Amino acid sequence: MAPLARVEGLSYAYPDAAWAVRDVSLSIEEGEVVALLGPSGSGKSTLLRALAGLVPHFHGGRFAGRVEVAGLDTRDVRPARLAGTVATVFQDPEDQIVMGRVANEVAFGLENIGVPGREIRSRAIAALARVGAAQLESRSTSTLSGGELQRVCLASALAMEPSLLLLDEPTSQLDPAGAEAFLDAVEDLGCAAVLSEHRVGRALNLADRVLFLEEGRILLDAQVDEARVWLAENRPRYAGNGAADGLWAEATRLGGAAPVVTLEGVSFAYDGVDVLRDLSLEVERGEIVALRGPNGSGKTTLAKLAAGLLEPGAGSVTRVGRATYLSQDPGRYLVKERAVDEVALGAHGDERRAKAALEDFGLGWAATRHPRDLSSGERERLGLAATAAGQPELLVLDEPTRGVDPDRKAAIGDWLIEHAATGTAVIVATHDRTLPAHRVLDLEREVVCVS
Repeated sequence: MAPLARVEGLSYAYPDAAWAVRDVSLSIEEGEVVALLGPSGSGKSTLLRALAGLVPHFHGGRFAGRVEVAGLDTRDVRPARLAGTVATVFQDPEDQIVMGRVANEVAFGLENIGVPGREIRSRAIAALARVGAAQLESRSTSTLSGGELQRVCLASALAMEPSLLLLDEPTSQLDPAGAEAFLDAVEDLGCAAVLSEHRVGRALNLADRVLFLEEGRILLDAQVDEARVWLAENRPRYAGNGAADGLWAEATRLGGAAPVVTLEGVSFAYDGVDVLRDLSLEVERGEIVALRGPNGSGKTTLAKLAAGLLEPGAGSVTRVGRATYLSQDPGRYLVKERAVDEVALGAHGDERRAKAALEDFGLGWAATRHPRDLSSGERERLGLAATAAGQPELLVLDEPTRGVDPDRKAAIGDWLIEHAATGTAVIVATHDRTLPAHRVLDLEREVVCVS
């Protein structure tokens, strides 16, 4: 029997850019789950786009080789022809949402592939329940957190019941329970899936087979047991042996430091619905505080209150000095044509400081590149560089490792420790349990001290 998808000698470059993938060949069998691993910028997203037909039809650029899905050559058919056979969840759920109401968003794809009207609602509600989001059915998409938006996009893909499911960092903003529920749903669906995921432990547990990409080429194509051995020997941070519970705390606090931000009895509501109630928090110089909790528990809201981007409905927020804030999706706020100029915005135009910040985050090579030519993980690091270059007294980061590969996550953790040691107060809203912190504020429990 012919494979569901076949890629032969695929090379592709985006317009005015170097090759993103080079001479890639592989096949995917029906029902097979493939974990797609590799560093940021290695070509994983490009390969997924090629399987969806978006490369080259949507993105343009230079295309060589052949991609077939369900017997259809993607050079000859538009992506719309593959809808229903292929469903894709992209890295940035904010860019995938098109409808104003959750139920309508999940129904949208079903309507487009001609599912009978009497079936649409039941399939949409069932898909939301599969990802633990049934309670969001009547919500406006504009009021959802990043993690809630990701659940809705996942439900939209599952509702299509595709033959091939393409997943680009699908759990990057999900809380642990949500991530497990989604991956269980993928397994139950029984379709073929290609899963690009930097939370590699979960990906390896689900996968039948592993592809490892680096610099646009396949370094490894092996069954999962063989792949674990190769990864442990050659790319140990991708072997799935990272921390599973609790944030680690190998940072040294500054004893008796003064508070940089104090929140006293703060409350906040969206459209009359309470998100935070009577919450108090004090963060000192040199301290890293992690905000943890389920999607929709108020982590982003609290982070924005601390940074001064929101005013509390009740209570008070007091800050000393300057605060800077990195959003969940920094790519939405890029305004400059070169990466170095983007970072220099936060450094009062100081290009030398901007270049140093780029080097700190492994992006010195990208100084003259257009920010939108970078991968999602690289844009995340660009946002970190731009935020840090302003040298604030309070640094507030919302999911700063979204789309970032394991090696770069480790480097960001080291940088956070070093940065806090200079006297900066740091607040991190995150589901990433490998980041350093002195304290964890769980928004469903009391404050837990970990050092």
